[in-house]
Amino acid sequence: MSINKYIDHTLLKPESTQSQIDKLLAEAKEYDFASVCVNPTWVGYSAKALVDSDVKVCTVVGFPLGATTPAVKAFETKDAIANGADEIDMVINIGALKSGNLVLVEEDIRAVVEAANGKLVKVIIEACLLTEEEKVVACELSVKAGADFVKTSTGFSTGGATVADVALMRQTVGPDIGVKAAGGARSLADAQAFIEAGATRLGTSSGVAIIQGETVNGGY
Repeated sequence: MSINKYIDHTLLKPESTQSQIDKLLAEAKEYDFASVCVNPTWVGYSAKALVDSDVKVCTVVGFPLGATTPAVKAFETKDAIANGADEIDMVINIGALKSGNLVLVEEDIRAVVEAANGKLVKVIIEACLLTEEEKVVACELSVKAGADFVKTSTGFSTGGATVADVALMRQTVGPDIGVKAAGGARSLADAQAFIEAGATRLGTSSGVAIIQGETVNGGY
């Protein structure tokens, strides 16, 4: 698979304007990325703009803190899909995981999976806030709850993807579940390192630079 189809071309900043979204959508079509990842308010707009392409519309649920209830995340998921979302990136209940309330963590993920009704669900574990053991448990619960992917990061916490985290997540979920490295891919070398570690999708705002062989300093 060529590198462009690994990339979820991402713009999730709260201050994102329509003109910035238009630029994201145009780039996604030009470079034929796997998806655009946008906030829920832009899902319907993006779906209409991408109707003549094979670029998917990805959006976020329970974002960026993961601290809403399973019912709210399920509602967000249904609303996003009704508006044209193809893929859902949900944030786990991080506090519940760190408290040892694994029943709630699994229930939370499963609520989104069931609401998605067959659409692709990626589970953001926010690895930068977790111990190694918690990362493993989060991945195991994601698989148990029926998710399609595990994802490293929101990009809004203390750090993005690391090669070590991607490798650990791949080792934990096995070969059949997707692993998304989010934040941290700012060059083609970064992207290739994540893919070699086991990533099957890259969440990045630097997709164009990666394709063009350039390096971006900072950013998602």
